Amino acid sequence: MILALNVLDTELQYFDKFYKESISSHVPLLKDMMEYLYKNKGKQIRPLFSLLCSKMGGELNEQSYRAASIVEMLHTASLLHDDVLDKSMERRGVPSINAIWKSKAAVLAGDCLSLHALLLTLSNKDYQIFELYASAINAIVNGEILQYKKTFKLNMGEQTYFDIIKAKTAAFFAAACAAGATSTFSDNNVIHKFHLFGENLGIAFQIKDDLLDFGNADIGKPVGNDIRDKKITLPLIYTLDHVNPKLKRILLRSIRHKNKDSDSINFVINEVYKAGGIEYAKSKMINYRDEALKILNEFPDSQTRLALENLVRFTTDRTY
Repeated sequence: MILALNVLDTELQYFDKFYKESISSHVPLLKDMMEYLYKNKGKQIRPLFSLLCSKMGGELNEQSYRAASIVEMLHTASLLHDDVLDKSMERRGVPSINAIWKSKAAVLAGDCLSLHALLLTLSNKDYQIFELYASAINAIVNGEILQYKKTFKLNMGEQTYFDIIKAKTAAFFAAACAAGATSTFSDNNVIHKFHLFGENLGIAFQIKDDLLDFGNADIGKPVGNDIRDKKITLPLIYTLDHVNPKLKRILLRSIRHKNKDSDSINFVINEVYKAGGIEYAKSKMINYRDEALKILNEFPDSQTRLALENLVRFTTDRTY
């Protein structure tokens, strides 16, 4: 990740100013919430990928910065809505927007960010970027609905899991990379390659997120939080498919009825390790990571490409 920051040194300074101005508001309450979000922003990894994909085609331009800002606005909006749905009182180690200003304000702030992001594309006639992000939003909403349905019944298979993360997480990464490329490339085949690159990257990113929930690293949420929320992820899916029927019933009962009990959560986590669920998920993650790197290798060697490769590896090597 350090190489990416170095390669984009001056560009990131401009992006930071551009993004801050893009989310500003003259409405007092909304202004306070936007300033709070900006102050407590995360790693902004999606804009980083978008900007690097732009730079693969040449010098960054205003459209490059819009493409990167829009994905961060849309991603932030989705987090605001997620926190309301999940009743989360904390985000990135600080109180969430809904914890401070209540759920209604958080939903409206998320709506404003989403609409502002899409209007930013239309007002600048970035029609291709608009289409990319609108398609991503549609995929994310469908993915959320599918996850809600399957989580409630605890009957998610591996294919459904990948359908969900492809829609919920990979869609934004794919759109961000393709939108960035759109600002400096004119060949639609090349832009499609960046979309596919982002999709593989996003799937690997989400599997890593799910794996972190079974570890002990400080990731901003309690270990086993997915189990508490009855969220079925790849390590658990593999485990349920490979343990004996009796143990499977015990694990499902623990998730359904004892998902708030720490001892029960630790029991489930230990069984996932014993069954090989962690190693299986890691192997899948590496496969998607390598597919993303394979696409990058189709482009000429450069410092920007090397920065992209390093950032891809950061997504799967990170401990938070």
